Amino acid sequence: MPDKLPLEFKRRLEADLPTCAEALVSALENTSPSVSARLNPAKPFGMRTDSVFSHGLDRVPWCDDGRYFSSRPDFTHDPALHQGCYYVQDASSMAMDRILRRIVPGISLPDGCRLRYLDACAAPGGKTTAAISALRDVSCDPLVVANEFDFRRAEILKENLIKWGYEGCVVARGDTSCLRKLPGFFHVVAADVPCSGEGMMRKDPKAVAQWSPALVDQCAARQREIVSNLWDALAPGGYMVYSTCTFNVAENERIIDFLVEECGAQPMCLDAGDFPGAIWTGSMLRFLPSLVRGEGLAIGVVRKPDGDMADFRRRNRKQKGDAARGGEKGSMKNLKSGCGCWLRPDVPVEIVERENTLTAVPTIHADEMRHLASLLDVIHMGVPLGEVKGKNVVPGQSLAMSGLLNREAFPGIEVDLPTALSYLRREALGGFDAPRGCVLLGFGGQPLGFVNHLGNRSNNLYPPAWRILH
Repeated sequence: MPDKLPLEFKRRLEADLPTCAEALVSALENTSPSVSARLNPAKPFGMRTDSVFSHGLDRVPWCDDGRYFSSRPDFTHDPALHQGCYYVQDASSMAMDRILRRIVPGISLPDGCRLRYLDACAAPGGKTTAAISALRDVSCDPLVVANEFDFRRAEILKENLIKWGYEGCVVARGDTSCLRKLPGFFHVVAADVPCSGEGMMRKDPKAVAQWSPALVDQCAARQREIVSNLWDALAPGGYMVYSTCTFNVAENERIIDFLVEECGAQPMCLDAGDFPGAIWTGSMLRFLPSLVRGEGLAIGVVRKPDGDMADFRRRNRKQKGDAARGGEKGSMKNLKSGCGCWLRPDVPVEIVERENTLTAVPTIHADEMRHLASLLDVIHMGVPLGEVKGKNVVPGQSLAMSGLLNREAFPGIEVDLPTALSYLRREALGGFDAPRGCVLLGFGGQPLGFVNHLGNRSNNLYPPAWRILH
């Protein structure tokens, strides 16, 4: 249970949410957080007896892939988590899935243009992975860009998106001001902005300890700056999805008001009936721990007026042309023998060399990805195949996790649970009954990662920074 809630916080809560404040304070002070996770529909793994998932788990009402747990399982030692088969996420945050399914089909795209989605404050990746799953259902081959300001958190974001396995993804790091370089580029912009964290008070004592009126004011000022930066990057007719994990009006409804008054945004109504237990407060959908099985979340949607669509289409064509002229040098000539067969043949790709790594970029996104790489600090895009070492290319974990992997290109070994956990700890492994060279280990029907099989032993190729520490 949290430390005693600040009196000033309670007073403000009564002013902002008068009909809900008493029950909300009681929930924050006297109840425990719920536990939930969201399945990856692109990586079905069944309900194995050794997995934390089992039949009979309650579904999250607003996300078909979401499941509740009665208590917190040992997620860390379930290989399926590290294989990207599911993501541990608060149920309230899974609302992004249904919201995108409602708004994206109504977006009118220029001829020949794929949907472009930006998650501007994306780490650690929960809402981005939810967006990927939803968008792939309602839009053909979307381009998903995830940005994060903090360098350390950007690496965690990169890891989680690689594990999710979608090839049409870019990870960038930097302040949201850098996104002004992409005027009108994105059809949907999501901003789960840094906030005072009131919605996390039930599960994180730090949220209680750090709270103050000054923090709320500071966060609100930063939020106005962020949405102003992002508004330029949003295409005419596109949508901005704004969210926080806090309760106060200053960081929620007042930011929507700012977008309407200063940017000309058109507020959109979300049907609370799609989200059982959530309440609609005029411009924001609110998830309160006193009303739903989840933590505090406020989420709102605004639309950018159509404006001059002809100018937008001209700019879209120019950006694609600029990207094509700025292509990387020597991509195909540096491709090592045999790498082409590592990928499924049904998805056209271009192979580029980035920092001594061969990377497969989906052809349909190649121009846009090059354009993004020329303007942003891009730390991941497409599918990094492996590192060039002398005359060889050593296949990497990104390839193992990708939906583009051609499993027939490598000898494969299905391992048991103890071996899978040893691999994830990056421990030394014994030999396998397999040819020498790179071998793809599998667990539960999904790829686990590569080893370099030497005969009597195998070198573990799992990324050191990802290893389980205990």
